Amino acid sequence: MSSSSPNALMPYPWVDVAYAESGSLAGLTFAVKDLFDVAGYPTGGGNPLVLATSGIKTRTAPTVQRLLDAGARFIGKAQTNEMAFSMSGKNAHFGTPVNGAAPDRIPGGSSSGSASAVSNGLCDFALGTDTGGSVRTPASYCGLFGIRPTHGRISLELCQPLCESLDTCGFFARDAKVFEAVGRCLLGEDQYPFEVPKLVVARELFDLLPVAAREALAPALEQISSVYGAPIPLEQPFPSLEDAYWPFRYIQGREAWEAQGGFIERHEPVLGPDVAERFQWSRGVTDSQVSEARMFREHFRQAVSTVLGNRVLVLPTVPDIAPLLTAHEQEIEATRQLSHRLLSIAVLCGTPQVTLPLATKDGAPLGISLMAKAGTDLSLVKMAAGLAL
Repeated sequence: MSSSSPNALMPYPWVDVAYAESGSLAGLTFAVKDLFDVAGYPTGGGNPLVLATSGIKTRTAPTVQRLLDAGARFIGKAQTNEMAFSMSGKNAHFGTPVNGAAPDRIPGGSSSGSASAVSNGLCDFALGTDTGGSVRTPASYCGLFGIRPTHGRISLELCQPLCESLDTCGFFARDAKVFEAVGRCLLGEDQYPFEVPKLVVARELFDLLPVAAREALAPALEQISSVYGAPIPLEQPFPSLEDAYWPFRYIQGREAWEAQGGFIERHEPVLGPDVAERFQWSRGVTDSQVSEARMFREHFRQAVSTVLGNRVLVLPTVPDIAPLLTAHEQEIEATRQLSHRLLSIAVLCGTPQVTLPLATKDGAPLGISLMAKAGTDLSLVKMAAGLAL
């Protein structure tokens, strides 16, 4: 595959995958992050050794099958960061998929290939996974609609795991109507639907952003206000994200090592430097750190629930636009750490978050998000579609 191609899809030999001739998604095409099994294809997980030991799968993941049964046509497996344990979108073995909205910038990961495929117009929508921000980040960077659903809302059966209590299946789309159609297919009816949202905003979340990024999001806030009314500032301070960062990292690290550590120790795969360092750090997370982190998660969930109630929180998706492809790894890592402070809210709380492509800065996309309590996913997707009309 040439360096000028989007490099979003894995160069697997084409195998036709049957799909329904009619259905709610008929006429649409989609790609699947290379963590999900699709019959007739290997599952590579972004690493050559994982790919080599995969074998050709004989079953298709239920979530993929649901899309096929709704009439969508599968076009291929999308690239991912190794074992989904990175947010840059760069892969040391297979290259970096091109950000279709900002080709000089990273696409974000770990669902980089999925976001790249959609942003470059290779397909109408794509499946990704979001553990610590792996759908929301590339959606913001590539100018797409994206969702991290309520934890457990969409099946991850026959999907390579990273962190059991954090992993979710999300999806991307360029078009709001397509985004809503996929949401109706995969999400089903909400447990707590709403028609007229009550919007709130936590100023301290926007204060995490550079001034220029806050200014870039101002028109998006105005657009949201024009449709749904101006968000009301929260009466209480938002729970500390500084306190939440390390509990998130400890839980993520322990569960990542539990999921992939055995394979790494047995087979010693060659990993990209950033991913290798992340797994090595994860290996050393202690029982006491994990125990305290899980207790913190319960308190944090309750605190956010108390502050948010039945309202919809409007918040930045990530602190800024995507770093340049030429950015030093230290800069990308610093961006990742700051991003996690915003992204970890939905992760720790298990709540749905939708990011919308309503803003730009320096010619690159910058997302803004809607978040509400668990079980409101489809209502948030409908809100997103309403804002784009």
